[in-house]
Amino acid sequence: MPFIPFTEEQKQQANNADLVPLLQARGEKLKRAGREYMLIYTDETGQHDSITINGSTWFDHKAQEGGGAVKFMQRFYGMSFPDAMQTLLGCKGEPIQQSRRPPPEVKKKFVLPEPHSDMHRVYAYLIKQRFIAPEIITYFAKAHTLYEDAKYHNAVFVGLDGNGTPCQASKRSTITFGQAFKMTVEGSDTRYSFAHFGTSGRLFIFEAPIDMLSFLTLYPDDWQEHSYIAANGVYEKAVLQALATHPYLQEIVICTDNDEGGIDAAYRFRDILREHGYANIKRFAPQLKDWNEVLKFRHGADFLPAASHRRLDTYLAMADNLQQYRFAPETAAALLKQGAQNQKYHTIAGFALAGSAFFLSQAECSVSFQSLRHKLQAEYKPYADKAKHDVRLRHFQDAVKSAQTELRRPARTREQSVQTAKMLYELAKIAVGLAVDEALMQEQTEELTEAPGMAYG
Repeated sequence: MPFIPFTEEQKQQANNADLVPLLQARGEKLKRAGREYMLIYTDETGQHDSITINGSTWFDHKAQEGGGAVKFMQRFYGMSFPDAMQTLLGCKGEPIQQSRRPPPEVKKKFVLPEPHSDMHRVYAYLIKQRFIAPEIITYFAKAHTLYEDAKYHNAVFVGLDGNGTPCQASKRSTITFGQAFKMTVEGSDTRYSFAHFGTSGRLFIFEAPIDMLSFLTLYPDDWQEHSYIAANGVYEKAVLQALATHPYLQEIVICTDNDEGGIDAAYRFRDILREHGYANIKRFAPQLKDWNEVLKFRHGADFLPAASHRRLDTYLAMADNLQQYRFAPETAAALLKQGAQNQKYHTIAGFALAGSAFFLSQAECSVSFQSLRHKLQAEYKPYADKAKHDVRLRHFQDAVKSAQTELRRPARTREQSVQTAKMLYELAKIAVGLAVDEALMQEQTEELTEAPGMAYG
């Protein structure tokens, strides 16, 4: 594409473009969530709603990434900067509808739902349907962090601040049929959540209050000594606040669900906690889909099995099976070009990783091919690996071109050898991702082929 100069005013107009009407015009599925919208999208791993949009700004809660309209078009549609600019400004350079800053939101006062005179329905639901131990329910009822609301008989789970003042609450219906009702009470301060804090240094993290109560039922011995928190889903705000308020908590056990969302959350929690200086982090996953499903199984009720994270499992297996090829700098550029043309992504990944090890040895860095392969696995972040195949392919093509240019360098310093090694390592990482895409697409094709046909009578 020829160079297109854009003025600073045009850049600002494009970046402030309202994404909502643009996405709606493109047929994307959006769901209103207060003043924001959730983008509902599907990739090879399933359906997701982690991206929120407010006018021209967006944030991906799984990948912990966000920005303005231009970055959105580049990130999710794989557009170049000129393409993104022209799309947002329109072919004639006219901006699409501009995002108007909404008036400052008046935060609604947090008020707990009125309590019912008893907890008969909550007890019945949690004991008979969820198999929670009665003494566990009673403990939190006496702590005034679990009760039944008067209007709809929902179970209300309360989050307290450091002074014991209610600041957050979530409601869950106690009906045993139809779609379960769950919501956070308006005005809640989501830095706090349903929790228990003991005296030991161990904190257990769960996705939801019923997961937490189920775990306490399964492991009742001396449970009050330790600390437990329901993280308002898979978000870190309440966890970080709890750790800041209770500095003696240094051992963290992540107990999120044993499905794709829960596994993504476990990796994301681990990385965020490491960034905040916590090193003693463990993962304790239920053998079934979640801790309440384990309780159901033990009581002979129908249960949901664990669900594997297909992309994570495939990526780790792909990386583990990378072959170390003989690497010669003088022929490497041509071999990379040939491999890219033939779409031999797994082969290119092994070759690029071998090249990375080669140039690190040239720079007198003692890093083996096997250690680089392990590094690929250890650094993988499944929660952030949501790019579309065409975006990943474009990044791969750019990385191959950059590597070819770098490999044709006639001579290099030690620092340049290290830089070349890093470039080849990144190429290997992207190539493994493409190999995973192909494997998952092949699996999906085979599943569709093997699915039984429909018979009409």
